[in-house]
Amino acid sequence: MSEKPASLEPMKLTDKIYVAGHRGLVGGAIWNELTRRGFSNLLGKTSSELDLRDRTAVFEFVLANKPDVIIDAAARVGGISANNSYPAEFLSENLQIQVNLLDAANAADVSRFLFLGSSCIYPKFADQPIKESSLLTGELEPTNDAYAIAKIAGIMQIQASRRQYGRHWISAMPTNLYGPGDNFHPENSHVLPALLRRFHEAKESGSKEVVLWGTGTPLREFLYVEDLADACIYLLENYDSPETINVGVGEDVSIRDLAEIVSSVVGYEGKITQDVTKPDGTPRKLLDISRIKALGWEPKTSLREGIKQTYEWFLVNEENLRAK
Repeated sequence: MSEKPASLEPMKLTDKIYVAGHRGLVGGAIWNELTRRGFSNLLGKTSSELDLRDRTAVFEFVLANKPDVIIDAAARVGGISANNSYPAEFLSENLQIQVNLLDAANAADVSRFLFLGSSCIYPKFADQPIKESSLLTGELEPTNDAYAIAKIAGIMQIQASRRQYGRHWISAMPTNLYGPGDNFHPENSHVLPALLRRFHEAKESGSKEVVLWGTGTPLREFLYVEDLADACIYLLENYDSPETINVGVGEDVSIRDLAEIVSSVVGYEGKITQDVTKPDGTPRKLLDISRIKALGWEPKTSLREGIKQTYEWFLVNEENLRAK
């Protein structure tokens, strides 16, 4: 089957679309973008309303509502520290969430399903930039291998459902994400929001120094979450292949240079030092986005502009952040 089939029609504005994880960074951005485009039949449940680890509850919800589209943006996520500290929970809970959703979607004959993973599924030392074909060709980064294995299982289940049931279901692997609605917890967040909060607090307190984990040399790629939301809708309407597809920006930046940009946006004027006793994680992780570009999609937001918009959101919502 070709990657861009002529038979794949645009979604209808009246389609019933269930966004799993609609209160999170990714799900929230997708929900907002769907709303902005005029989709009027969106379904969303908070974790207190529907525990996606509860198989019976998930089946009851999906079978009762029979969505036309499911976007799985629900996951237990975190940075190096969280992944390294809670591997059992990261493996078990993510497997439960996605298996329950995918099995229920098969039972309800859901026509379109988008499974979202993470670029950490690829081998630690994959050739750069990382092509989708690198999947399962080498060992994983040990600090987040449990989360990666769960997401790889999700890709496999998408492919198995296509093969067994003829589903037009797809999976996409975003690079590192950031933006409004992010988790700014000082220990369990990803690197960009963690840096943004740290520099903000250092500025507020008048601290003369901010200490970064590791050497600062690892290279990372960062995609603004609103660009990902745009890509998700684009893929649902323009992509139909069993192979997962990368979503990124196609260029990366060192952690040290990222810190310099964040510091500049925040307006922090102190010193930046490195704690080289802390882990670096994967040395480089840049996605090859040639396939999604060939479909006609590219990101729109520059790194500095995205960080600026994220910081503006942070300032407005600082008192009400989910993780203080």
